[in-house]
Amino acid sequence: MMTPLPSYVVFGEALTDMVCQGGQHWLGLPGGSCWNVARVGARQGIPTAFAGAISQDTLGDALTEASLEAGLDLRYLQRVDRSPLLAFVTAQHPPQYFFVGDDSADLYFEPARLPPGWREAARTVHFGSLSLAREPLAGRLCAEAGQAAAAGKRIAFDPNFREPMRDPAYARVFAHMAGLAHYIKVSDEDLRALYPSLDEGAAVAALRAMAPKAAVLLTRGAHGMTLLQGDDIVEQRALPVEVSDTVGCGDAAMGGWMTALLRNPAATPAEQVHWAAATAAAAAMRSGAYAPTTEEVADLLREARPLGYAR
Repeated sequence: MMTPLPSYVVFGEALTDMVCQGGQHWLGLPGGSCWNVARVGARQGIPTAFAGAISQDTLGDALTEASLEAGLDLRYLQRVDRSPLLAFVTAQHPPQYFFVGDDSADLYFEPARLPPGWREAARTVHFGSLSLAREPLAGRLCAEAGQAAAAGKRIAFDPNFREPMRDPAYARVFAHMAGLAHYIKVSDEDLRALYPSLDEGAAVAALRAMAPKAAVLLTRGAHGMTLLQGDDIVEQRALPVEVSDTVGCGDAAMGGWMTALLRNPAATPAEQVHWAAATAAAAAMRSGAYAPTTEEVADLLREARPLGYAR
């Protein structure tokens, strides 16, 4: 019997993080913001697929193996004979990146090759990060987001601002995705880059005006996070954990937030942000972009028991 198609589909980039180990020594690790988000869903027991294209070399092999280990549905992962997309991580505290990927594999993702019926099976479809700043991929993903929204699917969007998004063309992509989104995760750093002339409050107001039907999760690292859903505003303190690094914590928060909703669509805003914060904290306890399991997050919550509060 064929396995049912996933309820959570994450579109975007998977890449290799080349992490500086000092001097000219680099460590290659599977990564990519959207791929990290997908791994969280799968590791927390939600039937999840990462929909993107990767290379056919050893770096692509490592991404495929890591996807399989996480429990992602490999029917959505495409392998193409192009060079890999690379992110050179020159610093980790805070993370600093630059990307290398002219004509690389990610740009050759073909939505038409996805399994028949995938859209009907999906409940939540995620888009974001670098993939929406790289043409022709960005145009294909914007079209897919529009079709998924028209089919009644819940659209999740995490801009995850990176340098390529300073291109003026990205403003149209951002407006398109925000207008479709039901869920937007944005960091305080994202807001400063997206709305450089506005303070945080004004930037949040501008984003909410652009995304009238979206719940917005604003993350502030060690200063916690805020979930704005309709008239509800729920503040969540950061959990007190020993931080190894913060690489991938935003991705973990996004994946944890969607996991909470996919597991329980009736989850209250406080319950949603509670789980998102604990997922991010569990990721921070490990080096690199770690995807915490349900058990790890639940254990952390039992120990810390942080409570969100409304205002």
